[in-house]
Amino acid sequence: MIKLKIFYEDEDIIVVQKPAGVESQEARGFAQDMVSLIRNHRMLSTQLSTTPSTRRTPPYVGVIHRLDRQVSGVMVYAKTKKAAAVLSAAVQKGEVRKIYHAVVCGKPVDNHGQWVDYLLKNGKTNTTSVVDKSVEDAKKAVLNYKVLGTVNESGRELSLLEIGLLTGRHHQIRVQCAFRDLPLWGDVKYNPAFQDRRGVNPALCSVQLSFRHPVTGEQMTFSMKPEAEVFRLFREKD
Repeated sequence: MIKLKIFYEDEDIIVVQKPAGVESQEARGFAQDMVSLIRNHRMLSTQLSTTPSTRRTPPYVGVIHRLDRQVSGVMVYAKTKKAAAVLSAAVQKGEVRKIYHAVVCGKPVDNHGQWVDYLLKNGKTNTTSVVDKSVEDAKKAVLNYKVLGTVNESGRELSLLEIGLLTGRHHQIRVQCAFRDLPLWGDVKYNPAFQDRRGVNPALCSVQLSFRHPVTGEQMTFSMKPEAEVFRLFREKD
């Protein structure tokens, strides 16, 4: 059982670190997921309750945003339906800010910029591709990026990018990077160099999450360092 790492918790929300390999919403079968981990944590916290009916009722856990199963990062979940509604509305308005770090194979032409593409998801293969904006069901995808560093590893140039998402599309960062011949290190779906590899995850982490508390209105920011080995190449350089 994975130990839940909690950055912050009160009566309305809980902010946690999602490890790579764990679903951010409820999973089928025996796969571990964050909702179940948080629910179990809440049930253990209320075991001393004197009301048996309260203990029998599964605690509410509201999913506000998602991360791909293979991606790690900071996430916030709601503990009440009211908090969930407020936070979900903030996400829709673009008021919840997420910053990612990604290691890509190669180096962008420019050290910073904005990428705008149109993406189309294939539900059968669970993949997304860049298409012309005239394609039916294509969705606009926008991100800002900045190169934080570049290293040479075994003859390959790797770059560490800081990415701010302005939209939240399926596999957006992974697809937009791969489209520019900058596939993520470890991405078995979109990086041909890793398609025959097993047991690796894309070098992508949601390192910072900022939002207003759904009840108090306080601006809150939580950060973490990526734990994947490949990110350490850039810390060693510093």
